[in-house]
Amino acid sequence: MSNIPTGLKYSEDHEWVSIEGDHATIGISDHAQSELGDLVFVEVDGEVDDSITKGDQFGSVESVKSVSDIIAPISGTITEINEILDDQPEILNEDPYEKGWLVKIKISDLSELDDLLSADEYAALINN
Repeated sequence: MSNIPTGLKYSEDHEWVSIEGDHATIGISDHAQSELGDLVFVEVDGEVDDSITKGDQFGSVESVKSVSDIIAPISGTITEINEILDDQPEILNEDPYEKGWLVKIKISDLSELDDLLSADEYAALINN
C-alpha cells in the first residue's frame, strides 16, 4: 500500500503538490517511485525563474527499469530546484514527500489547483 499524505494534492501523472499560499512544492508520489524501482538519475529541465506549464514535461526520472517523464501538475515559475537529487537520486525512493521534492514554484494560475486530486481520489486512482 502506498503512502498518500492527506494534506497534499495529486495529479493523475503521479506528481504531488504541497500548496502554501501562491507557492507550491512538487514531487513524485510514493506510488510512482515504488513502481519505478531504484532511481539512478533525476533531471529537472529548466532553471530558477523558468516557467513550467501544466501538462508539459519539465524533467525525467531514470530507474534501473525505465525512464519516466515528470509532468507539470500546475503552471508557475520555478523558484527553487532540489539540487541534492543531482548526487543522491535515491532520496526520491527513501523520502518522496519530504527530502525528495523536485521543484518549488510560484503558482501562476490558482484555478489549476481545482483539477488536482485529493488523497482519497488519488488512492482510488492507483488502487483500480
